[in-house]
Amino acid sequence: MHFESLNIIEPILRSLKEEGYTLPTPIQVQAIPIVLKGTDLIGCAQTGTGKTAAFAVPILQLLSENKSFERKKKIRSLIVTPTRELAIQIEESFKTYGRYTGLTCTVVFGGVNQNSQTNALRNGVDILVATPGRLLDLMNQGFISLKDVEIFVLDEADRMLDMGFIHDVRRLIAALPQKRQSLFFSATMPPEIVKLAGSIVFKPVKVEVTPSASTVDIVNQLIYFVDKGNKNALLIELLKNEKIKTALVFTRTKFGADKVVKVLQRKNISAEAIHGNKAQNARQRALSSFKAQTTRVLVATDIAARGIDVDDLEYVINYEIPNISETYVHRIGRTGRAGANGTAISFCDADEKAFLWDIERLITKKIQVVDDHPFPLIDHDPIKAPKLQRGGQSTPRSHNPRTLLPDRRNVRR
Repeated sequence: MHFESLNIIEPILRSLKEEGYTLPTPIQVQAIPIVLKGTDLIGCAQTGTGKTAAFAVPILQLLSENKSFERKKKIRSLIVTPTRELAIQIEESFKTYGRYTGLTCTVVFGGVNQNSQTNALRNGVDILVATPGRLLDLMNQGFISLKDVEIFVLDEADRMLDMGFIHDVRRLIAALPQKRQSLFFSATMPPEIVKLAGSIVFKPVKVEVTPSASTVDIVNQLIYFVDKGNKNALLIELLKNEKIKTALVFTRTKFGADKVVKVLQRKNISAEAIHGNKAQNARQRALSSFKAQTTRVLVATDIAARGIDVDDLEYVINYEIPNISETYVHRIGRTGRAGANGTAISFCDADEKAFLWDIERLITKKIQVVDDHPFPLIDHDPIKAPKLQRGGQSTPRSHNPRTLLPDRRNVRR
């Protein structure tokens, strides 16, 4: 199936062709016709499935078909998303797909001076992309009214819940007009999210392209059991392999991200950190350098990385195993996007074995274990109950770094 078969108007089709889009993804095939009918929708789709275009394309078309309105101070479509990075990406997508529609789009988020944002809002915009905090702040100041919103999108609802935005979201919903079309997207659908969706959508159609707990099948997933004190050494050893042109490395904390960057920079490996303590400009510079491959390693925390969308990113490295199983799914979804190749490597120390068990239960598969590396964890048999105590330093053995990306002889299931 091609985009033409989805009854998309010519100006948007032209933009899609210019971007090299020919075949829609499963979420786009299912969601676009539903949204074009004006029906409310619940979309359950994991990261990297083409979700943004699944709502951006039909919204642009619906707004294009009705331009007879008084623009001043009006907002016709509102997209609310949890992070600044994701908000910026969504705005870029709307501008890219809608470049020939004549529709206007702007983005508002916190952490920066609001003047440029309020100036952009002064005459009204067709599409507003926003994070909850800044949106409510500008509403309270009188810069934004939601009374004319025709189409509302809540994106990354599960992350919104994780970040404590649930009360802000409820305040935003209360300010929306009763008569509207609502689209609700979440990578996972726990009971709290189902309840939230029920307060937003009306007689929705549900679209679920994959089970919410499944991982992208094309991603090659590997586990390296290693003592905590040897993780830096193992990371440096892995990065000796020239096949790894760029890598997105995940840590649990901002402090941990900064520490890893310092270790890599001391070894002349270009690396930058991206997390909530970084200024917005610094985060955007780091992301741009990573996309341009002038920075080889981007070290990120989970919240900061949720909006990272890098074409052809082949390697994700979990420096620390996440203690929330669903987070693992989101992390490895940064690679293997839209059918591309991807490898997700995870470092697991003795304290993290229980987290690994939880992940394998969630994804219903055993992750391949790489035994042949120079910094093995002693007594690392994953069949045994995890001993939640710190392991000692192991003595490195001589090793060829090329074998760290294993062939079948170095991997066990």
